[in-house]
Amino acid sequence: MSSRNKKKAALYQKLEQLRSASHSTSFFNLKKVNKASIVVDASRYIEELKERVETLNQDVATLQNSSRQDSLPAVKVETLEKGFLINVLSEKNCPGLLVSILEAFEELGLDVLDARVSCSDNFRLEAISEVKKHTPTLSPSPTSYIYVYIFHQNPAHIHNTHE
Repeated sequence: MSSRNKKKAALYQKLEQLRSASHSTSFFNLKKVNKASIVVDASRYIEELKERVETLNQDVATLQNSSRQDSLPAVKVETLEKGFLINVLSEKNCPGLLVSILEAFEELGLDVLDARVSCSDNFRLEAISEVKKHTPTLSPSPTSYIYVYIFHQNPAHIHNTHE
């Protein structure tokens, strides 16, 4: 295979990866590639992700400035080699909190590999999760993103912790 053909094949492979990661619906095969459409779709997707990150950062700042922050569940995330160790602790048992946490994991593209949950007098969760393929990274602060997703997706839990 000539050097030119190798470079062309590598370019097509990278375009396919970009199309797939950005959820582009542009037509793609080796005979006809709509490169501009793939790049435009990827650019739009990046802008959507930037807006999502900005919204999450604003939500984190709002939660951190909240005077009620002390009574909210504590969320601690440790980065592992291929995922995260996530601990959530609440002094009060909050009905529906586990469902919100699992929905947050799904929204963030996390697969739960192992979990331990206690919901008696208080709520305690320890979960080991792994990032699904084609999921944006949770940097710079996975704790903040997980915290915001748990409580932003279902704000009722913020109020339940104060009853």
